[in-house]
Amino acid sequence: MSAEPAQTGAATGGRIPNDRRRYEVTRADLPLSCPMPGMSVWNSHPRVYLPIAEAPDGRVRCPYCGAEYVLVDGDG
Repeated sequence: MSAEPAQTGAATGGRIPNDRRRYEVTRADLPLSCPMPGMSVWNSHPRVYLPIAEAPDGRVRCPYCGAEYVLVDGDG
């Protein structure tokens, strides 16, 4: 994910879920799933793998929570 200060949840000690609606990912993050590893509520909805590498515009949206993932140049 993009280099951005991570917020933490006091109760969970992990990343606050859905604190953003847009996530930038690199090829190092593939295979891409939502929720991503490290999010505090990994069980907020069923894990779904998103085929971002095959998306013509490098963008996919989670069918459960609506989070948008954008593939950017970087690692990989």
